[in-house]
Amino acid sequence: MNRYKMLAAALGVALSPLALAHVTLDQPTGQADSYHKLTFRVGHGCDGSPTKSLTVMLPESVTGAKPMPKAGWKIITVKGKLSVPQESHGKAITTAVREVTWTGGPLADEHFDEFVVQAKLPVEPGKVYFKVVQHCVKGSMAWDELPGEAGAKLLAPAPILTIVPAAGPAHAH
Repeated sequence: MNRYKMLAAALGVALSPLALAHVTLDQPTGQADSYHKLTFRVGHGCDGSPTKSLTVMLPESVTGAKPMPKAGWKIITVKGKLSVPQESHGKAITTAVREVTWTGGPLADEHFDEFVVQAKLPVEPGKVYFKVVQHCVKGSMAWDELPGEAGAKLLAPAPILTIVPAAGPAHAH
């Protein structure tokens, strides 16, 4: 194999994760019962089309969500009733932000960006899934597949956050 073919093969291997990029969380773990910065990374558009909006659906166990503003993007939040009230600062919380949508951009397919929400994580350790819908100038993509069969490859996986046990009292927000 000549030098150019070896270089091309090495570049293909190095860049292959970019071709498979999905909407992911920058930090895949968070501490139970703490406020956490959820950074959703968008790695590409929809089949070459620029991203014009991103909607993140928050599981009921994640509360106190506050999205971070982004230059050139408008934020829309949707609140919903909680099936089990939560306590925050001595008050019962019965509703919480369930969806955050950023609209604007557009974010070109050849670029990536990050969309940030601060939120309170559940008390119990385990896995939390965030369903995301990416709308593009042409088309959309739902990143909402949840694990099923062991070892089954997901084409559009929902971002996953693994909640680890709290190391002690955590109240910073």
